[in-house]
Amino acid sequence: MAGLASLVSYPVLLGVGIPPVAANVTNTVALLSSAAGSAAGSRHELRGQGGRLLRQCAVAAVGGAVGAVLLLSTPASAFERIVPFLVALGGVTLLLRDPLRVWYAKPGFRPPLGFSIFFIAIYGGYFGAAAGVLLLAAMSLAVAEPLPVTNAVKSIVLGASNLVAAILYALIAPVHWTAAALLAAGCLVGSRLGPVLVRRLPERPLRVTIALAALGLAVSLWLNP
Repeated sequence: MAGLASLVSYPVLLGVGIPPVAANVTNTVALLSSAAGSAAGSRHELRGQGGRLLRQCAVAAVGGAVGAVLLLSTPASAFERIVPFLVALGGVTLLLRDPLRVWYAKPGFRPPLGFSIFFIAIYGGYFGAAAGVLLLAAMSLAVAEPLPVTNAVKSIVLGASNLVAAILYALIAPVHWTAAALLAAGCLVGSRLGPVLVRRLPERPLRVTIALAALGLAVSLWLNP
């Protein structure tokens, strides 16, 4: 529904004894099915979004590749320290979306959405926990449209980032393939149902719920790095 699957999936992979780096790359590979399920369930919301998706997916794919290379070539400890604050930032941005959107629309320099997509995609390729809520927050701020449309576009763009990272991980990283297959099956079902629920639920309560869940994840990640 909102890109918070890692709130459950990543800790579960750790809980069954998979080492952190292997759990991280396994999680990224498995979450590819979320993009497929979201695309199938969001055909209505994605109509007319082809050009936008092509541009944003290209940016996200490059960011995902950069993030994957960073994970495979540098210690994760320093980056993981800022993860809770990034997730919390996404939650706060969703809570304050309307006043922030008014500010964003005022004259003056504003960071382009592509800039945010690129750096969130790097984060998604590197670690990925709640990358979806960060991307949803950035898109909600920059584009005035119904939340189900933004959520559908977010899922496909994030899928492009995950796809490139997953290809690299499949080739040279310690993916736990049995866990990835089982997790992917569950993500496929959940992501297929998610757009249906988003389409039917009231927007404001849903947005606030997503934001509070993101803040809860941020606290959890901060207490249990």
